[in-house]
Amino acid sequence: MTVDTNSRPRREQAWTPSSAGVDAQRLPDMADLMARLHFAPGDGRIWLDDQRMQLIHTSAMGVLRRELIEGLGIERARGLLTRMGYNSGSHDAHLARKLRPNAPLHDMFVVGPQLHALEGIVLVEPVSMEIDIERGHYRGEFIWRGSSEAEEHVRTYGISAEPVCWSQIGYASGYTSVFVGRPILFREVECRAMGHAHCRIIGKPVEAWEDAEVDASFLQAEQFTRGLSATSRQPVGEAPNAETAAMFADGDIVGVSTGFNAVCHMLRCVADTNATVLFLGESGVGKEVFARTLHRISARADKVFIAVNCAAIPETLIESELFGVERGAYTGATSAREGRFERAHGGTLFLDEIGTLSLTSQGKLLRALQEGEIERVGDSHTRKVDVRVVAATNLDLRAEVRAGRFREDLYFRLNVFPIKVPPLRERREDIPVLMNHFLQKFTRRHRRDVTGFTARAIDALLSYELPGNIRELENMIERGVILARPGGAIDVSHLFTAGERWDSPTWGLSRDGRVATSGRLDDIDENLAGSLGNPLKTITDRIERLMSGQGLADSGSLDEIEAELENTLLQHAIEKAKGNLSAAARLLGITRARLVYRLNQRGLGGSL
Repeated sequence: MTVDTNSRPRREQAWTPSSAGVDAQRLPDMADLMARLHFAPGDGRIWLDDQRMQLIHTSAMGVLRRELIEGLGIERARGLLTRMGYNSGSHDAHLARKLRPNAPLHDMFVVGPQLHALEGIVLVEPVSMEIDIERGHYRGEFIWRGSSEAEEHVRTYGISAEPVCWSQIGYASGYTSVFVGRPILFREVECRAMGHAHCRIIGKPVEAWEDAEVDASFLQAEQFTRGLSATSRQPVGEAPNAETAAMFADGDIVGVSTGFNAVCHMLRCVADTNATVLFLGESGVGKEVFARTLHRISARADKVFIAVNCAAIPETLIESELFGVERGAYTGATSAREGRFERAHGGTLFLDEIGTLSLTSQGKLLRALQEGEIERVGDSHTRKVDVRVVAATNLDLRAEVRAGRFREDLYFRLNVFPIKVPPLRERREDIPVLMNHFLQKFTRRHRRDVTGFTARAIDALLSYELPGNIRELENMIERGVILARPGGAIDVSHLFTAGERWDSPTWGLSRDGRVATSGRLDDIDENLAGSLGNPLKTITDRIERLMSGQGLADSGSLDEIEAELENTLLQHAIEKAKGNLSAAARLLGITRARLVYRLNQRGLGGSL
């Protein structure tokens, strides 16, 4: 059955081509995509919207593929290429969501397949597609023609017994996951490298596949992570079983981004040692969860894991809490008590917020780390302890050392194996995975029947800076689960209840996160237009003269007007951001690198 996508609401659309084959007219023109591709040969740069690109010979990719397979083995090579494709697809999904904001959902979605063709990877022909964003339903089937990846594999290895378009499968999974707002897994059911006439792929939510574990495993950099968190939805009202409870344990980590995978690689490298590990990163990025994971995969996994929040212990009690106390050591010490070091003997001691310790406490901790022994308060002899110390802080300890608030010798004692956990805004590929993970977690915990997220909610979460990182996202999803109506989806109003503002260029939302009065995104908001003042009025006057047939001969060429408008917008954005280029880039909807490139191109870089 053929369904007209324009006649259905945005939340649910189905599309099936006629039996005679794919109707090319159903695919929108690619002119809008090609207009986003810019070549700057004088600077050695190519841009696709705000993403820097490069042309690479397919034969070079074939050499890379062969080196990976022969050097790492076929399983690890496949995983690496799949994750590389996932990263590329997730970046293109952000472009797709803002490029055609007022188009039917089908036309907006096929930006990905069309970009795949524009980038010279493969020609994509949709066979069928069903999208219901609010219910988290997706099913897509596509044909790939002229797969460059399949051609290179056949050229090197000949006909294959299994599908080989690994990076393209990763691309399709990453693109669709970010677009739909939940983990979608694609599988190649036919492949040109196997002798088929073309490649054919099918995509569904991870939990909709009965045997998703093998395919999903290639998106996991390490086996101790859960990657896409492939869990089945449990009926509301049914008690969680042991398996689902384990899926949401404190040590459970999910993610697919390069930043997440880099941290996991570091964990794997240091896990089987006794080295002190220092986790660095903003508040809420999951430092304690990674610390628990480190303990879980280490040789001390069968021993105790003790976590201490140094910021929550009063200065007068920190010594007794860490090292223990003997009876009668001070008023109120009616019995001897072990400290955290003794309790963690043989296991792992996690010192969170270690940057808040006083200089006196730092000196006592330093001795325990150096000598491997502690002395209880009021005791006269020392005790040997076998403890692996893992610390975490959201402070810049080097700056704290320079300011005299943190001991330099303790810093170097802790900084044996530092691991920087990137903030969530730098690994947005993980947001749909975490959204789905937390949705399932809290619908089970609170026994609520919530189907998923609206398109506006997905776009808002992907656009929001998330200053609280994973902790803030988790709290927002839990809030949404509680506020959403039974059997419905979580909307923007359920998530942003504390005055948060986000930059959302699609789904009828204005740039500051408010719904525009016209129901669509305004090209230039009134505040911006008003603050630009005379320069903008001068330009609009020229355009009006052109529209009235007077021409531009008396007021400059079209190129000059375009340059003046761009210069005005760039300078205003920088002024509004008080010289902060990253903030100015966000105001303009481009990356910082793209802003710097434009400033240099316009000769404005030296004036900053």
